[in-house]
Amino acid sequence: MSMSSVLRDVRLGVIGILPIALAAVPFGLLLGSEAVRRGLSPAEISLMSMIVFAGSAQFLTVSIWSHPAPWAALALAAFLINLRHVLMSASLSPKLKHFRSSQKALVAFLLADEIWALNERRAMIHQITPGFYFGTALGLYVIWLAATIAGTVLGETLPAPETIGFDFVFAALFISLVTGFAKTWRALPVVISSLAASLLFKSVFGGTGFIVAGGLAGMIAAALLPPEQKEAP
Repeated sequence: MSMSSVLRDVRLGVIGILPIALAAVPFGLLLGSEAVRRGLSPAEISLMSMIVFAGSAQFLTVSIWSHPAPWAALALAAFLINLRHVLMSASLSPKLKHFRSSQKALVAFLLADEIWALNERRAMIHQITPGFYFGTALGLYVIWLAATIAGTVLGETLPAPETIGFDFVFAALFISLVTGFAKTWRALPVVISSLAASLLFKSVFGGTGFIVAGGLAGMIAAALLPPEQKEAP
């Protein structure tokens, strides 16, 4: 692939992820400010964003942070909430045949819900290229890191997202991405099964396991669907 094609795909990836990345900025700011209030230094929360790069796991970690840190509880919570990455990786893996092994390792590190959704939608129309994937991933990574660092600087001067109407923006954007997959009726039982399992698990057990429960229920529903009938030529 020529350098111009690679740069074009990178540009398309960055443009595609930009609205989602900008919607994540208030949450990055909030994470940084809340981390400082919990006693984490700007360097520590910045390093967490660089290494972990998982907003939900980072928020959960910050919410239960104390001194001394409960390392076992933190590790278990991060493990549970990030189990969904196994499902996302299994979904993306067959579509990365043209990626080198070193590139696949970086794909795994940079994987996030929004990056997965955007690349899955891309795969419905075009082949996923390294340029496109890393354009989406680095676009979100850089903006998220910058937002969390800015949050540590602004600290307690920031209002909570729900007070200014930002608490649903991120969820709404992700819902719009998911609905883009619904090309036929076959998506409906998958979505309903996933939603029902998530709500049931959350109401009964609480915690973060509802994410995994919803993902597994959706996979089971998809596996139980009858084979798609192809139109005769």
